[in-house]
Amino acid sequence: MVNAAIAVENLVKKFEDVTAVNNVSFQIEKGEIFGLLGPNGAGKTTAVNILCGLLKPTSGYATINGYDVQKEGEKIKKLIGVCPQENAVYPYLTGIENVELFGDLYALGTEDLIKRSSVLLEKLGLSNDARRKVEKYSGGMKRRLSLVMALIHDPQIVFLDEPTVGMDPQSRRAIWDFMKDLKKEGKTVFLTTHYMEEAEVLCDQVGIIDQGRLIILDTPENLVLKNSVENLEEVFIKLTGRKIREEI
Repeated sequence: MVNAAIAVENLVKKFEDVTAVNNVSFQIEKGEIFGLLGPNGAGKTTAVNILCGLLKPTSGYATINGYDVQKEGEKIKKLIGVCPQENAVYPYLTGIENVELFGDLYALGTEDLIKRSSVLLEKLGLSNDARRKVEKYSGGMKRRLSLVMALIHDPQIVFLDEPTVGMDPQSRRAIWDFMKDLKKEGKTVFLTTHYMEEAEVLCDQVGIIDQGRLIILDTPENLVLKNSVENLEEVFIKLTGRKIREEI
């Protein structure tokens, strides 16, 4: 557990009469892309928010690179980057101004900030639009800018909550390639997604969560093989009884 990038043991989060995360345990190795799948309201975002220090669990234990998420949050903040489900961008600033603002929050030096922002904006196809106000960006462009902002400080562990939602197929494939590059760099990626093909192509390990419970955890290949189906979407339907986008 100490050597894992992310380790979770018996994690529980209750909101009044709703148990959003119910006794969940898993471990993610360093340099792995981990996918957490589930219907809307299954507990994915709640789990991410706990691991990022935005929510306190009701009970259970979680660590990031060995640091306790409840007791050592300041150390963890330096290690992680977070791209939330909702775009965290300022529409009246330009793209580069948004990136520089986040770089300043992480106390990046001017040279590092210029270098990192240039590389990331180029990789995510935003270099030509970096001086435009974000209010003029398309939804997909705002999503890609959110990724740049999440990664500007070169984090070891990246949380991507529905990073390709609303993107056209070409842009989505570009983000897939980008996530593969993160893995090649030794980064650990925690991905939540509604796209089964995305998880099947990218993830080393997949967990399926339903009504707050982690019902299965394995590689995409093993999940398909063990359930005698053709693909990951069929695994999901078989185990939960519904398609990925259906509400609980």
